[in-house]
Amino acid sequence: MSFFNKSVEVIDFADHINLKSAQKQFATRYIAEQYRDALHIEMPKGQMFIFDYGVVVAWGVNPDKAAQYINELKDLASKLHDDQVDTYEFTKVDEQAEQALASNDTLYLPNFQTNTLLALSHAFAQSAKLQHYEEIAEKTIVSNQYLIDMLAKSGKIALNRKQLAKLRGQLFQTKTDIVLHYNLLDTPEFFWDFPALEHYYLSLGKYLELSQRIEILNLKLETIQDLFDMLAAEQNHKHSSFLEWIIIILIAIEIVIFFGEYFHILPK
Repeated sequence: MSFFNKSVEVIDFADHINLKSAQKQFATRYIAEQYRDALHIEMPKGQMFIFDYGVVVAWGVNPDKAAQYINELKDLASKLHDDQVDTYEFTKVDEQAEQALASNDTLYLPNFQTNTLLALSHAFAQSAKLQHYEEIAEKTIVSNQYLIDMLAKSGKIALNRKQLAKLRGQLFQTKTDIVLHYNLLDTPEFFWDFPALEHYYLSLGKYLELSQRIEILNLKLETIQDLFDMLAAEQNHKHSSFLEWIIIILIAIEIVIFFGEYFHILPK
């Protein structure tokens, strides 16, 4: 197998890619094969794996060509976001060598077989998507920190009900976007068909600290939920206060009417 170079690029740029359309587009130039949960593109120099959740892993592909392919895929993708690119090096070692699979951003591979590269690509793609979710959660928490400070200083949030409702909607949308795609971080179905290759995925996943980062993401989601609950409680409090004032005003009106009628019937 020939490569333009010995580097692998992991590019996350969208939330979804239509793999069927991508296969039709690339099949006119290269060998395009659909796997259970990825599209494999075999080129004269390099291999590329496209995942439907908006991540491409390019092995040994000319960087300029890879950028061109990403631009083509953007026409087939939805919910584009800023490109997030991670680069690693890879080299081949003796299959019997007792060497770490990954160290210092370099992968040591016993072979360059397509299934081996795909097994590793799953870990790379999940890491890239996880980083995207981490950044979204972190930005959401930081941008709403002022609410916590406001509540700590004054004991209340100085926003009207409409503003609170909009903030609750934004927080709910952020959490929902992450949770609905959370299954992407599970062990890929590819390993149901190729269980012997799962150790590559697990080893690289350990190097990329997928498990630890997922735990941290869960903590961030809990923080977002706490913010959501806090805003919900504040909104309910404002609504309750509003209803209390309505009741007080109605009682006051009733008292005025009562005394008006009372004094009206008194003899002059």
